[in-house]
Amino acid sequence: MIKAAITGWGGYVPNNQVNNHFLTTIVDTSDDWIKTRTGIKTRYISTGENTSQLALKAAAQALKQSNLEAADLDLIIVATVTPDSFTPATACLVQAELGASKAFAFDVTAGCSGFIYGLNIAASFIENGKVKNALVIGAEVLTKVTDWTDRNTCVLFGDGAGAVVLQPSYYKGILASYCGSAGDKEGLLTIPAVPVRNPFVSEQPAASVISMQGQKVFKFAVKAMRKSIDKVLEDGNCKFADIKYVIPHQANTRIIDFVARKMRVDKQKFYRNIESLGNTSAATIPLAFNEMLSQGLLNKGDKIIMVGFGGGLTWGAVLVEL
Repeated sequence: MIKAAITGWGGYVPNNQVNNHFLTTIVDTSDDWIKTRTGIKTRYISTGENTSQLALKAAAQALKQSNLEAADLDLIIVATVTPDSFTPATACLVQAELGASKAFAFDVTAGCSGFIYGLNIAASFIENGKVKNALVIGAEVLTKVTDWTDRNTCVLFGDGAGAVVLQPSYYKGILASYCGSAGDKEGLLTIPAVPVRNPFVSEQPAASVISMQGQKVFKFAVKAMRKSIDKVLEDGNCKFADIKYVIPHQANTRIIDFVARKMRVDKQKFYRNIESLGNTSAATIPLAFNEMLSQGLLNKGDKIIMVGFGGGLTWGAVLVEL
């Protein structure tokens, strides 16, 4: 049976590193308050680079790692909630800049779960033989939709992009996958888009910035992550002891710790880099994956779980053998 294997990876963040002390100059907060509640010390913030530009740099690394040329690609997926434009899609902009003339390209909007959704979609194309070489990117410039007057949210977010190349394999790859969603009727985590504006509408539109009900999102996240991990372990006929690392969405270090405690497993198996990068939404998982490989933490044959949750509400996981 054909599987979708990861054969290339890359990551990129802007060169503008911003620490907590800077944030104390623009909102009523403190370094200790931020670290205690989120685990974040620094994040990287764009000084002008847009989402497609971050995505391109991560993509170039992934292609080099996989020994592929852009012309070899059949599919490009960009997971993002901060596209350069509604149309063309960010994936199409990446395709054009890479020169991937053979590939078809589209964006996935599934919040912080977007990269997991993208992996699932690309893997399905590979498994059914429609695609041979796929590029999946999680890329965000979240700081362009951040409310910089809201001390509860503006301390959380950073910008960045991570990418992987998927190719067919009979021996390794994505062993199990799972995605779920539940329409966010309560508005727990939202970013309003273009409002209805025409001669027949007079209401004042809402600002296009991130709004979040933190406590409710926390409870949702813990439940969704546990459910997703259990599901791919069951479907992949694996036990948690078989897993080298879990790579979770980096939203809040307390969420990660709470999930490990609820599952009664070693929290050291849950990789985290939120301390230095903050929450980069769809980019957190591929950025962490790239970082782990760069540090030699992962080896051929290791089994890992990537698990995410986000606006939508959405959630999902993949079990991968490297």
